[in-house]
Amino acid sequence: MNELLQLIPKLRGKRIGVFGDLIADEYVYGTIHRFSREAPVFIVNYEESQIGPGGAANAVNNIHELGGVPIPFGFLGDDYAGRTLHAVLKEKGIRTDGILSDSSLSTFVKQRVVAGSPHSVKQQILRIDRCFPLAGNAEYHTRLIERAKSMFNELDALIVSDYGLGVAQPNLLSPILQELKNRGVPCLVDSRQNLRAYRGIAAATPNEPEVEAMIGQFIDSSNLVSCGTELLQTLQADSILITRGKNGMALFTKNDDPKMIPIFGTTEIVDVTGAGDTVISTFALALTAGASYYDAARLANCAAGIVVMKRGAATVTAHELSEAIRIASMQR
Repeated sequence: MNELLQLIPKLRGKRIGVFGDLIADEYVYGTIHRFSREAPVFIVNYEESQIGPGGAANAVNNIHELGGVPIPFGFLGDDYAGRTLHAVLKEKGIRTDGILSDSSLSTFVKQRVVAGSPHSVKQQILRIDRCFPLAGNAEYHTRLIERAKSMFNELDALIVSDYGLGVAQPNLLSPILQELKNRGVPCLVDSRQNLRAYRGIAAATPNEPEVEAMIGQFIDSSNLVSCGTELLQTLQADSILITRGKNGMALFTKNDDPKMIPIFGTTEIVDVTGAGDTVISTFALALTAGASYYDAARLANCAAGIVVMKRGAATVTAHELSEAIRIASMQR
């Protein structure tokens, strides 16, 4: 574990671009006192609401909390959610010059209602998504790609955070991903539905159900290696890091044998919201800091093990990560 502890300070200052679907995560908190007589539903007495970074913006936030310098590229609408999320990022000291705001667009919003009876632990009881995929307007994408290209000289790595909402278009991104690759800038992709369209990348970080959907078969211990190897070859990628929930992670690379990484911490997971953002953010930072794919994956596994014990789209700080690894190493 010492090599991971030595790696964490090296994450500071690494500049990671994040291109993708910036989402405003809105949490509406309230208390439940009774059921409605109008329908079999709870009556929630409103207490407060908060807007925070979600989607690609959560990856941005994770990079920031680990000491990196995130540079987000995406769209926000000129609406309450967009202005609030923009302000949240600015208050954290995160650059926003790669974000385009447009009054003709609506900010992607995931609204979660979190409630419970008095004196009990509140939990999510409803989610309302206002995430209307970006229409095929070439002008929007051209503007964003040109903005991103003007800042590529600043990047140590680029993450494509594709939640399927239309900001990341593989056919438009492929030429610039190749350009970055030629410059020696690693490109990592987290794509829920379009991963197969991204070829020749440095890394992809799909979860197990996403891999199953792509290859058309369920994964278990007997076929994990063959499935991971097939995906690695299909994407012509340098590495594939498959997240497997309570089963940890599986790393596949071009020049080494597959590595199975057991879960870090407890299997009693609280909330997996945004854990994939933590994985790819930590993985990218570690690679730019000079880590091997294996050590980068191990560090990402540790970070994920911490955030899944928190509620909501959570982050982990460099200090939290160091302390958790230090404690785990003493318990071995």
